[in-house]
Amino acid sequence: MTLVVVPVRYPLSEHSRATLGRAIDLAEEHDADLTVLHVNLYQNAGRVSRTELKRAVENHFGRLPRARYVVRSGFLVEETILDEVAGEGADYVVIGRKQAGRWRRMIRSLVDEPDVETFLREKLDCSVVTAST
Repeated sequence: MTLVVVPVRYPLSEHSRATLGRAIDLAEEHDADLTVLHVNLYQNAGRVSRTELKRAVENHFGRLPRARYVVRSGFLVEETILDEVAGEGADYVVIGRKQAGRWRRMIRSLVDEPDVETFLREKLDCSVVTAST
């Protein structure tokens, strides 16, 4: 089964809603399951529950029958997302345009050429889709 993973902020920002909308479209195009992921940062006091995340998404997009809602905790958002994408064997990861810049900076610290899609494809064997907002 094809899997699309989409990391989002909570509460859902305008950018997160646009990214999630693109991920929903992609999941429908590929008859795929969808994982909506939020990362609670250890260093921040706010904790979001899976129920809160699901409620926020469904309030905006309606019920998504093939969606799974996941909340992970971590120190670095990008690293936690990579762990989830790799652990689930995702076929696609949909990131927002703003998030792509943060991924580039992270990857630049690891390699000389910050090509997010190539890096993720080589490390995770998945496609990266950048949603425009």
